[in-house]
Amino acid sequence: MESEKKHIASKIKDMTNLEGKYLTFSLANEDYGIGILKIKEIIGMMPITSVPQTPVFVKGVINLRGKVIPVIDLRLRFDMAEMQYTDRTCIIVVEIAGHTSNVIIGIVVDSVSEVLNIKAEDIENPPAFGAKVNTEYILGMAKIEGKVKILLDIDKVLSEQEKTSMDQMA
Repeated sequence: MESEKKHIASKIKDMTNLEGKYLTFSLANEDYGIGILKIKEIIGMMPITSVPQTPVFVKGVINLRGKVIPVIDLRLRFDMAEMQYTDRTCIIVVEIAGHTSNVIIGIVVDSVSEVLNIKAEDIENPPAFGAKVNTEYILGMAKIEGKVKILLDIDKVLSEQEKTSMDQMA
């Protein structure tokens, strides 16, 4: 009984830590969110220089005010169908934790929605899909106005090896 109380208290603490402001965006008609503290800026689509021999989800690099920033297409990273970019497609520039230092990358999303203040009681743990499905990049599932928004741990969307590659591209 005591260990069950500790487990429940631990889960409540985890959900409380997730409470905060999230930038929400859409991919393939699904809503996602990234903690606002990870966001550096949002920019419209711009020319992307492709880099040979990179994974299919790596679109290339951009020159943002004199800095070379690698760009990934989040749709392709999540094995979704590729889509033609529209006037709503944009790049969210984020700072992710790398192996030795932080890495700045751009992620292409279908459209940016809004910044939401999400309360702990509106966040649930990600569902368990079994051992074969990797969901460690999902922080939680936010229930907002009858819809579910998938909250991403952007630091875990890329593997350590992929982050190192992104760092070397920049």
